[in-house]
Amino acid sequence: MPTSTAARRSSWPAVAHPRRARFLDGGPSLKVCSVGRVDGSVVVDGGWVRGRELDGAWAFLGVPYARAPVGRLRWRPPQRPEPWSGVRDASEPGPLAPQAVSPGSALPGDPVEQSEDCLHLSVWTPSPDASKRPVLVWVHGGGFSSGTAGSALYRGWRLAAGGDVVVVAVNYRLGALGQLAHRALGDTSHGGRVAGNWALLDQIAALRWVRDHVASFGGDPSNVTLLGESAGAMCVSALLAAPGARGLFRAAVVQSGPPYTHTAERAEDAAVAFVHELGLSDVTRDVLEDVPAEDLVAALASLSRRPSRPGELPQPLIPVVDGTTLPAPPLEAIAAGSAAGVATIVGTNRDEMTFFALHDPAQAVDEEWLRRHVARSAPQVPAGRVIDHYRAVLARRGEPSGPRELWTAAGSDSVFRWPSLRLAAALRAHDPRTYVYLFTWESPAFGGVLGATHALEIPFVFGTHDDPLIARFVGAGAGADRLSAAMRASWVSFARTGDPSNSLVGPWPAWDRDRRVTMVFGPTVSLEDAPRNDELAVWEVASPLPGTAGASVPDGA
Repeated sequence: MPTSTAARRSSWPAVAHPRRARFLDGGPSLKVCSVGRVDGSVVVDGGWVRGRELDGAWAFLGVPYARAPVGRLRWRPPQRPEPWSGVRDASEPGPLAPQAVSPGSALPGDPVEQSEDCLHLSVWTPSPDASKRPVLVWVHGGGFSSGTAGSALYRGWRLAAGGDVVVVAVNYRLGALGQLAHRALGDTSHGGRVAGNWALLDQIAALRWVRDHVASFGGDPSNVTLLGESAGAMCVSALLAAPGARGLFRAAVVQSGPPYTHTAERAEDAAVAFVHELGLSDVTRDVLEDVPAEDLVAALASLSRRPSRPGELPQPLIPVVDGTTLPAPPLEAIAAGSAAGVATIVGTNRDEMTFFALHDPAQAVDEEWLRRHVARSAPQVPAGRVIDHYRAVLARRGEPSGPRELWTAAGSDSVFRWPSLRLAAALRAHDPRTYVYLFTWESPAFGGVLGATHALEIPFVFGTHDDPLIARFVGAGAGADRLSAAMRASWVSFARTGDPSNSLVGPWPAWDRDRRVTMVFGPTVSLEDAPRNDELAVWEVASPLPGTAGASVPDGA
C-alpha cells in the first residue's frame, strides 16, 4: 500500500489528560516472584490466584493483567489491575472481548460471556515452582475484531507439559475498543502521544506482566518467545517495531501475519466512517465513552461490509503508525534494525485464501471475478499480468489453473506469503537467526476444497489437533500426530535455544535471500530450497526484498 514518506511519518498532536495512572511508562518492574504454594496458589499483581492441575500441567486461567478498560478508561493505555481479597479462582478463562459471534464458531468449553473487562491471560505450566523454563506468549487472531485466548484451539497444557515450557495466552481489546484511532482520543499518560493502538498497548502490558510474574509460575522472564497467528501475528510483527516492547521478548514466531498498518490519516478516515455508522457526526471522546459496547460491535460489522480500498485488508480498523507506539511503518523500522537481536520464525500456509471463502463456498468464481479480486488485493501489479503468470506456472506443474485455484494461489501469495518473506528479509539483515516455513498439510473438511488453508496449522502447534471436533477440520491419524509432534518440537526448541532444529525435523538452517531454505510442514516434513518460488517472481519485480537494489518499503507491506 504505497504512500508518501511524509504521510507515513505523520502523527497526531499531543492531547493532555491528567487523570491517568502510569502503567506502561517503562518504570521499575513489580518484582512479584512468590513461588507457587502446594495448593496451586500464586501471588500476582492484585492478589492470590489458585489454578488447577490438568493432565500433567497446572492451568491458571482468566488472570487479570490490567484493570477493566471501561467507562472513562475506554481508549486509554491499560492500568494495573484492581486488587482483590482472598484467593481468586483461576480455573476458567476470562470473558470474550466484545465482538460479533457467528453461530457455531465456538468449541465446547470456549467462553461465551462477553465483557469489556477482558484484559485477562491464561498460564499453563508443568509446575508453579522455581524452575526457569522457556516462556511462550500467544497472541490470538481473529481479524482484529474477534477471537479469544480461551479458545480450545489454544489450550496450552499439552505444549507446556510435553515441552517443559510455560505457555501464556493473552486476551486484548478487539474491534473499535482495540483499534479505533483518532486525535480526539489522545492521551499522554503513556509518556507520549497515544491516540490509537490500544490492542498493542494491551499486549505490551501483558508482556510486562509476564516479565514481572512468570517466575512465580516456573518460567524464565529473560527467555520469552512471542508468537501469534493471523491478526495476532500481525500484532507480533508490529511489536517487533514498537519501542515499548523492546526487551520484553527475545524471540518471535509470526504465523501468517506480515505487518499491515494504517497511516494516521487513513486511521482517522476510518474512525470518522465508524462514528457515522453510529449516527454520530464527529469523533468525540465524551460521547463515545457512553456508547454501549454492543452498538460499537454492530457499527464495526456494518462498516466492514463496505468494500475495502485497493491494496488494503478488508478490516477497516487495524494498527496505526501513530508516531508513538509505532513511530514508523513496522517493515521500515525492522529493516532499520528495530528487531536486531530477536530470533524469528516466519511462515505461511500454502492455501491461505480458501479460509475466507467459507462464508459463501458456492459463490460463483469466474474470470471477471478473478480479475476484480486480484486488482483489488494487489494493485501494484496489473491483474492480467498476475493471472497470466500464475496460470503458466500452475500449468507447468500440472496443477489446476481455473479461476478459483488461481485466486487461491495468487491471493495467498500477495496478501500473506510474499509480504512475509519481505519481513523475513528485513529481519535477516540484522539477525541471522531467521527461519521460514511453509505449511502444506490439507484439511479434509468440505471434501478437501480448503487445502492448506489459513489457521490450519494452529492445532498442530498446540497439540489440540486430536480433539474430536477439531480433528474434523484438520484431519486425524498417525500422520497428523507426527506433524503435530514435529511442529511442537520445533517451536519448543526455538523457544529454548533460538534454533528450531530438533531430532524430529533434523537441522533447520536459517533463511537467506539467495537459497531461501524453507521447512515444509505437510504429510512429510522436509527442507526445500525456495519451494513454490516461480510464481513469486511477479511480486518480487514489483516489491523487491528489502535490502535489494530498487527495493522500497511501502507502508502496510
